[in-house]
Amino acid sequence: MIISRTPFRVSFFGGGTDYPAWYQEHKGAVLATTIDKYCYITCRYLPPFFEHKSRIIYSVTEHVQNVEEIDHPSVREVLKFLNIHEGIEIHHDGDLPARTGLGSSSSFTVGLLNSLYALKGIMTTKEQLAREAVHIEQDLIKENVGCQDQTLAAYGGFNYIEFGGPNHLQVRMVTVGPDRLKELQSHLMIFFTGFSRTASEIAAHQIKNTPNKIKELNEIFGLTTQALGVLKNGDILDFGHLLHEAWQLKRSLSEKISTPHIDEIYQAARDAGAQGGKLLGAGGGGFVLIFAAPQVQPKVRARLKNLLEIPFKFESLGSQIIFYQPNTGLVA
Repeated sequence: MIISRTPFRVSFFGGGTDYPAWYQEHKGAVLATTIDKYCYITCRYLPPFFEHKSRIIYSVTEHVQNVEEIDHPSVREVLKFLNIHEGIEIHHDGDLPARTGLGSSSSFTVGLLNSLYALKGIMTTKEQLAREAVHIEQDLIKENVGCQDQTLAAYGGFNYIEFGGPNHLQVRMVTVGPDRLKELQSHLMIFFTGFSRTASEIAAHQIKNTPNKIKELNEIFGLTTQALGVLKNGDILDFGHLLHEAWQLKRSLSEKISTPHIDEIYQAARDAGAQGGKLLGAGGGGFVLIFAAPQVQPKVRARLKNLLEIPFKFESLGSQIIFYQPNTGLVA
């Protein structure tokens, strides 16, 4: 049996510049971190004692005789990609609900790749996990996804990731001290809006608009670099002000990114003293990130008392195999 643990992510700046429709012609970058909320994948070769050959357990349970019958697109395509045809059991558990803007789908793909490679007795690199997860989601499943979620899930940590050109998918760890990261984290709050959405549908609309949003996306890219400078050597409150500016740009990329309800949540936080924030992920729902100085956070909580706040910490390990005990005597 193999168990992998793969983190979810919080993206601060640069969302939208990690889609091929943008970085194939322009430079892109994101500033983001992984957090201590995880996707767990358990897998093993399934002993041949059942009517079904394989069992896949997530929000539903699938019993299948061959890989082509699997409904879950990531499971199906990863098994095909790794040329696994033996009977197998895969079980998914997540700390937070899916389709809520924390990159959970890509964490699943990265964690599944990591687990199945381990089941085959193969150790992979973080770069391999990231690039293969991008390939599976973009080229095989044909989802409307970027590259940041898979890369962050694989590498973990606080990173500045560059897209496009000869340096495509270059991961630069943000080199700031632990006290500075602790200061940043103390200014961040995450609230659940209470509803999920399908990111690919929203992203498709945004991608279609890309040729008409070159100015906005260039500004988003510029803010990403500017925010990195603030984080390294600047007033931490400026990070929040830049988040506000970036969110105004992001929500202008497609009318599907925000909703009146999300706008009300964000404005309520701002009225309570928050400097900035954003909706996490492609948009439409899920989790909202609020940047507020510690002294005003009680006021923000009071204004958003009907929403569930999610405590979190930054993490730096990325996808890991946390349990490894290969089958013996069941599979040739």
